[in-house]
Amino acid sequence: MRKILKFAAPVLVVAAGVGSVMVLAEAKEAPEKTIEEPRPVSLYVDTVRSERVTISIGTQGEVRAKTDINLVPQVAGRIIKVSDSFAEGGSFQPGETLIQIEDSDYRLAVTSAEARVAEASVRLEQQMADAKIKAKQWEEWVNDGEPTPLALNKPQVAEAQAKLRAAEADLENAKLNLSRTKIQVPFEGRVLERNIGVGQFVSVGTTLGRVFATDTVEVRLPLTDAQLGELALPIGYVAEAGRAPQVTFTANIGSEQRTWNGKIVRVNASVDSQTRLVYAIAEVNDPYGASADRGMPLAVGLFVTADINGVTPHDALVMPRTALRGDDRAYVIDAENKLQIRTVNILSTSEDRVIVTDGLSAGDKVVTSPVRSVFDGMAALPIERTAGQPAIASR
Repeated sequence: MRKILKFAAPVLVVAAGVGSVMVLAEAKEAPEKTIEEPRPVSLYVDTVRSERVTISIGTQGEVRAKTDINLVPQVAGRIIKVSDSFAEGGSFQPGETLIQIEDSDYRLAVTSAEARVAEASVRLEQQMADAKIKAKQWEEWVNDGEPTPLALNKPQVAEAQAKLRAAEADLENAKLNLSRTKIQVPFEGRVLERNIGVGQFVSVGTTLGRVFATDTVEVRLPLTDAQLGELALPIGYVAEAGRAPQVTFTANIGSEQRTWNGKIVRVNASVDSQTRLVYAIAEVNDPYGASADRGMPLAVGLFVTADINGVTPHDALVMPRTALRGDDRAYVIDAENKLQIRTVNILSTSEDRVIVTDGLSAGDKVVTSPVRSVFDGMAALPIERTAGQPAIASR
């Protein structure tokens, strides 16, 4: 019995202490709860402006040569010389001999043709002299009726004249073949490919290489129906002198953006059956010379972005490029300092501004600050950007 009391006494003391704490806790008053309003987020804003704008049309295309040909010989022979200019990437001048075919046989052919011309000339002189003698003999000895053409030697003269013309034609052909042993082109250009070397025998029709002219390059630009309407260009359009739509081409080469200026000269007269697009052809004159951007030519094969100046003015709303979120959203802070997420209809975009036709109103405050987590109705404090303060790219 004494052992039981010795064990139970501490347990009773602990239970009494716990009961006292619980009684005191229930008697204590609950703390008053306070609900804090969320702090507004401070964001930079810009004001949406209403403007009458003329937009530019953006598209892309590949630069190609306006004149691009394969070099093919018109005579056969062994190549005895190739110009240093006739190398891939090399440049050449109009009339420069790029390839020389051995011409010994063709020189001999010219000499032989010259001999046949001389022979035919002598033969014609003989027949004409005979014709004069026969005509005189007829007048002196016969003088009765009309002489026949054969009696006056006229068929023989005509035959000799024809043989002379044939000999002269053979001579011209021999000289022409001789001149064709020198492979030349009538324009200034560059070499794309070289397929032959010195000592190689080539026949008529062999592809010696490929060259293109550097006076003008073309860019084939795909356009939709809406873009054609914006440019006021009909299908089958051909530019008149001084009235061609202007185009600005850009491309990143290395770490720099390069720019070239051109013009649209025509629009295809048919619609592409695969893409349902219409292609406009733009030209740039002297792309390797005067039109080069700080020495960088608009090279054949380069893929470029094209901006074509529009002609139709629009009443639209303009906001900074940094205010555009994703593809078609903008954040607006209303008069009650609440953020609204708006969906906008974009007409055109550039590096520094966006032109929209719907979703905003003139005077709206659009957010240009980076902001990660937003929701409709979020408290926000608009901060007008001071003049000269740089914009921060939005996310």
